Amino acid sequence: MKMNVKPLESLENIAQMIADNGAAADATDIFSKDNYQLLAENRLFSAMIPVEHGGGGMAYGDMAALLRRLAQCHPSTALSFSMHQHIIAANVFKDKKGQGGGPMLQKVAANELKLVSTGAGDWLASNGEMVKVDGGYQYAAIKHFASGSPAGDLLVTSGPYLDPEEGWQVLHFPVSLKAEGVTVLDNWTPMGMRGSGSNSVQLEKVFVPDGSIVTRRPRGDFHGVYCVVLPVALPLIMSVYLGIAETAAEKARTFCNNSQDPVTPYIIGEMENALTTARVITEDMVRCIDGFDFEASVDTVNEIVKRKTVVAAACKTVASKAVESCGGPGFMRGFGLESLLRDTMASHFHPLQEKRQLLFTGSVALGQEPPGQAF
Repeated sequence: MKMNVKPLESLENIAQMIADNGAAADATDIFSKDNYQLLAENRLFSAMIPVEHGGGGMAYGDMAALLRRLAQCHPSTALSFSMHQHIIAANVFKDKKGQGGGPMLQKVAANELKLVSTGAGDWLASNGEMVKVDGGYQYAAIKHFASGSPAGDLLVTSGPYLDPEEGWQVLHFPVSLKAEGVTVLDNWTPMGMRGSGSNSVQLEKVFVPDGSIVTRRPRGDFHGVYCVVLPVALPLIMSVYLGIAETAAEKARTFCNNSQDPVTPYIIGEMENALTTARVITEDMVRCIDGFDFEASVDTVNEIVKRKTVVAAACKTVASKAVESCGGPGFMRGFGLESLLRDTMASHFHPLQEKRQLLFTGSVALGQEPPGQAF
């Protein structure tokens, strides 16, 4: 990418190619490595990394806008890309607060590395088996929902370890997706987000050096690490779903513009109300985080996860009403709406899922500790 080209402008230059690649990938349920290559060639994986660490210095709010636009080109690519960007955002926050993060950011910027997260599948308890060995640990697990893994470079993951003195712990660490014992499985056959490459990753006796452990926390308990990860992740992720909802709404308006059905304007009105809700709440989520000046606290998490639930419901309503307003054609695959409806359904599965969010929010409202997770 030329230094005088801004990331959003750079995205526009490749938008049609991303859309075309994405359509081809979705038709065969595969991940578009070509799209990831286009993003890498334009240095968009390092766009949000501060300039002093070799990145583009892009603001958080601008990255949210980029993801929103990318989703209008190809939802699955945007979702996978958001998973990389939320890891970057967490490390930018740590770097700004003097808590580390710089070395990871420098490594990504130097090599335009593509990061893959397993956090949503691991949550508080994580999974797998870690055995202490000389100089580190030997780790075995299968990690699900590893979006972007077919073209990823580094798996940012965790594993449970029974410490002889401290009891059950969860250790967080990165692992190269090219390391011995790491295999990306060919098992991603979902209802929606078919091209996100959210394959499972199998780790068999993978060596994790002591020096790779970046965080240790009690297993199953809500931990302060999530007071950073959830606030920076969810506004970026929900920006993707907002972009999908906007595409669905535009398709519905265009198709229904000359409709003579007296019910159509009513359905479109429902769609527009839901779209307004999605826009206002998503933009407020981004506002809460932009600049990385937020307080990493349970209260911040609570405000963000409440908004995530509202946005997810609104985006699903937009897509549903868009299909309904178009009648039979909206139900047909070639029309381009049914895939957007399926893609919005994936919004439920990002933490915190609605019922877990209600439990979390209700507990906080009653002055109780955030709920943990049994294992």
